[in-house]
Amino acid sequence: MRGWWQDLTDLVLPAECGGCGKPRTVLCPECRAALTGAVPSRVRPVPEPPGLPVVHAAARYADEVRAVLLAHKERGALALASPLGAALARSVRAGLESAEDRPVLLVPVPSARGAVRARGHDPVRRMALAAAGDLRRSGRPVRVAAVLRQRRPVADQAGLDSRQRQENLAGALSVVSGGGRLLAAGTVVLVDDLMTTGASLAEAARAVREAVSAETGSAGVSAVYGRATREGTGERRAAGTERTRGGRASEGSVAQLPVLREDMEARVAGDRLHAAVVAASPDALAINRN
Repeated sequence: MRGWWQDLTDLVLPAECGGCGKPRTVLCPECRAALTGAVPSRVRPVPEPPGLPVVHAAARYADEVRAVLLAHKERGALALASPLGAALARSVRAGLESAEDRPVLLVPVPSARGAVRARGHDPVRRMALAAAGDLRRSGRPVRVAAVLRQRRPVADQAGLDSRQRQENLAGALSVVSGGGRLLAAGTVVLVDDLMTTGASLAEAARAVREAVSAETGSAGVSAVYGRATREGTGERRAAGTERTRGGRASEGSVAQLPVLREDMEARVAGDRLHAAVVAASPDALAINRN
């Protein structure tokens, strides 16, 4: 566990650049440019996990940017929270250009409690707080709402492919009691340091949508649709025989429920659920190439 004296030393006496190792600087101009010099862009992993909101990233996860994120996350270089927060704020702004002028809630994707204890700090929450300060200084009403919690243990994600990560995280997150009311009142931006497969952000989005759905009174509908889509194959086949003479599923058939559930979730979330990260894997940035 880091002591307060070590945190203070890191802030006032930076040993080296978090990106390239140059002495006596928190972040050299070249590494700062790699982190915040590019225009934030939309990123999308391939394959894209179901339920992933629109995600914007400030930088490519490679070289100096990778080193800066690891220095802050794993080596406790707390002074890097400010430039990382500035990069995250740029990603948030990119996703909110067309949003209405309403309060913005930055919701950090939570780390496992054991990881937070081992590191001595929560890096994503720290970056979210720095980003919120940056956004408030530009006049946008922003607050950090750390309302997501892990409700069951998950395996280490290292070495897992996209499908395995989705399975590992399915149902792992929930919103704390009373959090749904807070989330329903503003525009929600899920924030994380990095996006690779998108599994963590997709699971966070699921938990947020579920909480907002419950708060806005559509929880019963969501629960029914959720059960219907998980019925046995025999019942799904039976539902498929419930057709009109025109060959389409009748209005009340179970066959329509997955589509209806997606429509309901879209109405609940509308344009009020976004995601922003500091960096994304190079493959996720490929959607911007022509």
